[in-house]
Amino acid sequence: MTDSPLHGVGVLVTRPRAQAAELINLIQDNGGKAICFPVIEIVPRDSSAVARDAAALPTPDIALFVSRNAVAHGLAHAAAPINGATGPATAAAIEARGQSVHILSKRGFDSESLLQEPALQDVAGKNIRIIRGLDGRGLLAETLRERGATVDYLSVYERRLPECSPELLSEIEAAWHDGSIHAITVMSVQTLRNLLEMLPDRCRKRIADVPLVTPAARVIKEALDLCPAARTFLASGPQAAEMVAAIIETQRTDPGLAT
Repeated sequence: MTDSPLHGVGVLVTRPRAQAAELINLIQDNGGKAICFPVIEIVPRDSSAVARDAAALPTPDIALFVSRNAVAHGLAHAAAPINGATGPATAAAIEARGQSVHILSKRGFDSESLLQEPALQDVAGKNIRIIRGLDGRGLLAETLRERGATVDYLSVYERRLPECSPELLSEIEAAWHDGSIHAITVMSVQTLRNLLEMLPDRCRKRIADVPLVTPAARVIKEALDLCPAARTFLASGPQAAEMVAAIIETQRTDPGLAT
C-alpha cells in the first residue's frame, strides 16, 4: 500500500539469519522491503567443552546473561539462584525457558545500564558468572571486580564472519547501485566491522550515502570514527518495533530516502 510508512524503502538487515525474522517481518508489514545480508554467524561451542568449563568454575551466586544467544546456549550452565539479563529480549528468553529473572536493567539494554541496578552495587564477596560469547566486552566483569566480586566468564558461543556467496554480493551491489537500499540496521560494533569487511568495495566507499540505524550509541561512535560523514540514527532500543520506528523516522527526516 502506498500509504504504508515504509512504502518504497529498502532496508539492509544485517542480523544473523536465524534471528532476523521478526525484524524482517515488521519491515515488510510496514510496506518496506527487507534485504537479508547476515554479517555475523553465531556458532555454539561444543556442549561438552562448555560443561567442562562450567564444572571448573566456582558455584555462582549470580549468573548474568549478555544476550539471547547466551541464554540459548548457556542457561543450562547458569547454576545460580539469581539470574540477570542485559535487556528485555534476553530476559524474555530466560523466562520462556521456565526460569526467573531477578536483575534487569530498567534504563537500557547494555552493560552500562545493567551495572546501575541496585542488586549489582554491593557484590563484595559474591561469585558472579557472566555467560556470553567468546571475546565479548570486558566492562561488566571489570566493574564488578572493582566492586569486590569474583567474576568468571563462561563462553558458550562464538561470533564468526559468515561465508557469503558471490551471487548475494552481486545482488547487494546491484541494489546499492540502483538506489534500492535506503537504510541499514546495525545492532553492534562487531556487526558494523563485519559489514564493512564483507561489503563490496564500491558499496563500502559509499557507506555514508545510506542512513545507518542502530540501538547502540557505541555503534554510532564507531561509525563516525570510521566514516565521519556517516548518517546515523539512534533507535530507542534493539527490539524489532523500536528499530522499525527509527527506520520510519529516518524516512521522515532524511532526504536521501525513498518517498
